[in-house]
This record gives sequence, structure tokens and C-alpha cells, in this order.
Amino acid sequence: MAVTIWHNPRCSNSRGALQLLREHGVEPTVIDYLKDPPDRATLQALVAAMGLGARALLRDKEAAYAELGLADAALDDAALIEAMLQHPALINRPIVRTPRGVRLCRPPETVLALLP
Repeated sequence: MAVTIWHNPRCSNSRGALQLLREHGVEPTVIDYLKDPPDRATLQALVAAMGLGARALLRDKEAAYAELGLADAALDDAALIEAMLQHPALINRPIVRTPRGVRLCRPPETVLALLP
């Protein structure tokens, strides 16, 4: 089963989701998204697959969130995706993609719904 996790090794939720995948016999492709951020097409595809909109992926605790005025409800997905492309730390994590779908796995146990 092809599984990808957009991961931040400093994040306990991200480490927890990765550990759960491995405990269930899944060795995912691990992408440290701060070192290797997704491109526009990938980020748009992840948002579309989640079906929740780009705002669901924003980390509102990052300084850039306030600095860029991202709390403004008038901002559309294109503007939010552009902000995440320019500031990858704004992307919430972990994002996991399996053949069963794409989810933001917070809390980490959310990843279990993506396994067969």
C-alpha cells in the first residue's frame, strides 16, 4: 500500500502518526515538508482530496499567520495556499495520504481510519 506522510519530526502529533503507521506494518514515504515543501499542484491536490478547504491546513499559531492577516475570512483557498507555499511552517501536520484518502492526522489516531 502506497502511503505518504508530510511530516515534521519536531511535532509530537506527526511522530505519533508515523509510529502508528509503522506499528501497523506500513512503511510510508516520509516527506519532511519544511525541508521539501509541497509544490502548488501537490498542495492543491491534498486540499481537494481532504474536501475541507485550505483553511483546515493552516497553523494559526505560527507568527506568519498573524503577520499575513490570514485570519481574514474573506481570503480564499488560492490566497491561503499561496501563503503556505511562501511559508511552509503554516502547513499543519501530519498530512497522510493512503489509497483510502487524505487526512490531517490530528490527533495521531486519525491515521487509523486511513488503513485497511
